[in-house]
Amino acid sequence: MTLMVFIFAAYLIGSIPFALISSWIFRLPDPRTYGSKNPGATNVLRSGKKTAAILTLVGDAGKGWLAIILAQLLASVWNIGNEAVAATALAVFLGHVFPVFSGFQGGKGVATAVGVLLGLNPLLGLLATVTWLTVACITRYSSLSAIVAATLAPVYAYVIFEYSLYTLAVLLIALMLIWRHQANITNLINGRESRIGQKKTSS
Repeated sequence: MTLMVFIFAAYLIGSIPFALISSWIFRLPDPRTYGSKNPGATNVLRSGKKTAAILTLVGDAGKGWLAIILAQLLASVWNIGNEAVAATALAVFLGHVFPVFSGFQGGKGVATAVGVLLGLNPLLGLLATVTWLTVACITRYSSLSAIVAATLAPVYAYVIFEYSLYTLAVLLIALMLIWRHQANITNLINGRESRIGQKKTSS
């Protein structure tokens, strides 16, 4: 029962739609109606409002980090194992991808995944972030940066945690994140993928 409480609470935290909230605050169109139609920071940036994109990025990453930190604290207080934290990592990510508060139409989960990794281990989050930034600076493709970072994240997790529930959770999140980028992979192969900051009128 306790584990289910962790999962349910983490899912609700993950479901908070910061892309929609920031768009509402700055009176921008619903990010699901333009560009890639993805409610995430990269697509909000296409609106031309950098502040809204930053708020989205910080909010999405922050909810992933917060869910993990709360889970770690409560798991210690309630004397339960790492399975609660690992389950929380998956649940908050799924909450972002399939949010109950916005019709189960969520983002691809990159920022939330980074927040989760930072919560699990700051070095793990830093390595994933540096990987994303390096690929982004070289290619200007947010999607490719996310795919490369997701591919390497389980490797980083294994080096830090070895065989553990945390490593398994990171692997599952990485696989789901890559799966969410199927359309981007096709666009990258066909040369149709938009670069960071590039306005896009069609999906």
